[in-house]
Amino acid sequence: MRCTYRFLPYVLSLVLIFITAFTFYMYGSADTNPVTASDDTQESNGEESDLRNTITNEINTEAGNVDNSIINEVNVSNGEINNSVENTINSKNGDIGNHIENHMSGDDATVDNQVENNITNGSNNTITNHITNNVEVNVDVHVKNNLVNNVEGKGDDGESGTDENGNGDEAGREEENGDGNGNGEASNGETPDTVWGVDSASLTTEDMLSCVRENFGDPKVWARYLGDKDGVSYGLTHEEVEFLHENDIDIMVIWNHFTDATGYEKGQSEATAAIEMAREFDIPEGVAIFANVEPIYPIDADFLLGWYDVMEESEYESGVYGIFHPDRELYTAYETAAEENTSLLENNYVWTSSPNIGITTEENAPEYDPEAPEGSLIAGWQYGIDAQTCNIDTNHFDSNVFDALWD
Repeated sequence: MRCTYRFLPYVLSLVLIFITAFTFYMYGSADTNPVTASDDTQESNGEESDLRNTITNEINTEAGNVDNSIINEVNVSNGEINNSVENTINSKNGDIGNHIENHMSGDDATVDNQVENNITNGSNNTITNHITNNVEVNVDVHVKNNLVNNVEGKGDDGESGTDENGNGDEAGREEENGDGNGNGEASNGETPDTVWGVDSASLTTEDMLSCVRENFGDPKVWARYLGDKDGVSYGLTHEEVEFLHENDIDIMVIWNHFTDATGYEKGQSEATAAIEMAREFDIPEGVAIFANVEPIYPIDADFLLGWYDVMEESEYESGVYGIFHPDRELYTAYETAAEENTSLLENNYVWTSSPNIGITTEENAPEYDPEAPEGSLIAGWQYGIDAQTCNIDTNHFDSNVFDALWD
């Protein structure tokens, strides 16, 4: 969720700038382009840190260029970073560049980035991968990126490669798009189990949508807030609704006008306020409204029950957003609430932001794997937060919630 993971600074500031060394094997013509890379530099400052970086480059070609840059900034009391990049080029003209950048704030943060690129038996090949994670959470941050590109042979024009987001030729990639990762069109023409979409705290304009489409993908769902919240989010406007629907984008509705999620009466009052504003805004019946529970908010089962009971009596559907990780209070509170009222599992939509994989393009989205209490009605998975470009978060939205979107 945008604009919500900003907390107090922490004790440790760890900055790693790693631009790789290389191994180069050359044979053939002397008229070759040089392989460029530079020495690594590491800086650490804080109580505890564990830095392990392994980068291996092998080039057996007349021309090749490998440039790896890894930048990690972690503000935590305990930090562990593992970066492993392996590049192999056996082609006449191969150019592989990897740039990984992580900016995180938290108490216990673990970063694990693995990138492997192999190009063989081809020519004029270029692979450029860019992975960016911006996560600001104060407890237990875990980010793992695994990107593998294997390109063998030539494309139609003699080239095989990827763009800046790590999207290569389909036949040469280990991770394929389509219904293999739950993010493509179903082969029989039916609606896929999940669709790709975004959420944002900003107003959706033509420039905003163009930014998302040019840099990330074509969202089928756009989650937006109901009503303004000063310093946090702009509320959805009627102009936005018309614009999004004209572009065949469904809308998910978020309610974030609270910071204390405890007590049955509090849950009731927030649901009542959300319903009143939804009616004033002419949101159709059957649309789900998601209570936005941030990780710094106190939360208990009573709040969830109060929210659910009032929403269930209205013309709208009930939903809850948050970090549904087993170690989080929200997860425990939800299980407790479900034990008291079993219909919560059947009828309340869960939009989870766990695990946090990091921002990706639609094409390079991770396999659908959300975390939530067992038996939950999962609406979607916000797998990446705080994109530097376009001011969005990236999501898989589950078919469970399609009927509860504003379309």
